[in-house]
Amino acid sequence: MHQTSSTLAAYDRSFFGHPRGLSTLFFTEMWERFSYYGMRALLILFMTASVDAGGLGFDTASAGAVYGLYTSMVYLTTLPGGWLADRLIGQRNAVFWGGVIIAAGHFSMAFPSIATFYLGLSLIVIGTGLLKGNVSVIVGQLYGPDDIRRDAGFSIFYMGINLGAFIAPLICGYLGQQVNWHLGFASAGIGMVIGVIQYTFGAKYLGDAGLKPAGSGSPTDFDRLKSRTILWGGIVLAAVVGFGLMAYTGAIAVTPNQIADAAGYGLLISTVAFFAWLFLAGDWSPQERKRLYVIGIFFLAAALFWSLFEQAGSTLNLFADRDTRTVFLGFNYPSSWFQSVNSFFVWSLAPVFAMIWMWLGARQPSTPVKFSLGLIFVGAGFGVLIFGAMLAQAGTQVSPMWLVVVYLLHTAGELCLSPVGLSAMTKLAPARIAGLMMGVWFLATSVGNFIAGRVAGFYEAMPLPDLFTAIAMFGIVAGGILLVLSPMVRRLMGGVR
Repeated sequence: MHQTSSTLAAYDRSFFGHPRGLSTLFFTEMWERFSYYGMRALLILFMTASVDAGGLGFDTASAGAVYGLYTSMVYLTTLPGGWLADRLIGQRNAVFWGGVIIAAGHFSMAFPSIATFYLGLSLIVIGTGLLKGNVSVIVGQLYGPDDIRRDAGFSIFYMGINLGAFIAPLICGYLGQQVNWHLGFASAGIGMVIGVIQYTFGAKYLGDAGLKPAGSGSPTDFDRLKSRTILWGGIVLAAVVGFGLMAYTGAIAVTPNQIADAAGYGLLISTVAFFAWLFLAGDWSPQERKRLYVIGIFFLAAALFWSLFEQAGSTLNLFADRDTRTVFLGFNYPSSWFQSVNSFFVWSLAPVFAMIWMWLGARQPSTPVKFSLGLIFVGAGFGVLIFGAMLAQAGTQVSPMWLVVVYLLHTAGELCLSPVGLSAMTKLAPARIAGLMMGVWFLATSVGNFIAGRVAGFYEAMPLPDLFTAIAMFGIVAGGILLVLSPMVRRLMGGVR
């Protein structure tokens, strides 16, 4: 009798009681996040550093535009990346080639030229789109449909994300700021290469999980879809390359702000069109339609949350670099090390929050209340920093504890909103579009990242206390509105908790 990988996995408890393949995916994701967060910790600092200091000499408006465009596209490309894996190449191949392309992107940024800088960002966007969502899909395929270890397995997997995010700024940030910017980018690439190598050698433990695409019907249909995808992919690639060459040679005059503006309009139009289709085109039952309204509310709340939270790599990174004291017992540490604080708090606080929710049981806050708490916490973090910004405005290098408290509050908000967000999306979604809801969650993250980058452009244009006051009020007021509306949202959810 033939046994599938999920059947075999039921007897495989060689990785802390979980399938051995989970360790392969744990370290793949850890090294991918190492490369992403290592480079992200340096990105806006490198762009705003003077040319004499080895940077690009961008003003904060241009740097914020590039940063926001890059981080939003990283998450947006998980949608076509998931489609390609499902229909054509399978998740296993998508993860492998995604890792290879990511590493090539980081190594491209190791060369000191503006052309290789933009090429590197583009390659990382493409590679992350292939890898990020699909590695999570393979994790789910390691378990049978009734395997009670599934949720715990994902918890272990997500700890790998935060382990990579914690280590990355300590290594890449130190090399980039204390030695050479491009060495920092190269170290991120080395991390991804290690991840690809261990993924290749550990693939034997994955069974047939993610090995083949779901396909599109008959072999003839599959071949037709493959040919069509290659054709349109080639057209898009040629258009992008042609545009890049014309911009590089000066045949057309474009600025980072103009490209980011155009991408922002495209993101807005795509989001509005998607939800218009979601609400109007489907033949939904009254209960399904109510739940779709809740999905829209949660999408908006998540996008607002990430627009504040993801300023860690932009606005807060600039504050750490320019206005925060970075000396401890005579040791001058790089400002990018603050990027590790959030991941440290996730490791520390995630078990605490889990115990609180278990202790409260049926009395724990509902999903809309948890979303509102997430917004209030992330807004309160910036509220605390208003007072630090006042000291910085007076010419003082402020204590690092200001940022530590900010990241503590932001992590509390993340643990209120992020773990329940995707779960709520999939529970609320009509069964026939359940898979699409993971894309909705990544779309909210993409929109939030784009806004976060554009907000960083106001760092030099507004007094810092005013900027942080506006951001804080934005989060707290949005959280308060959702809190007031939470009883109505719960009724629309129709019994889903």
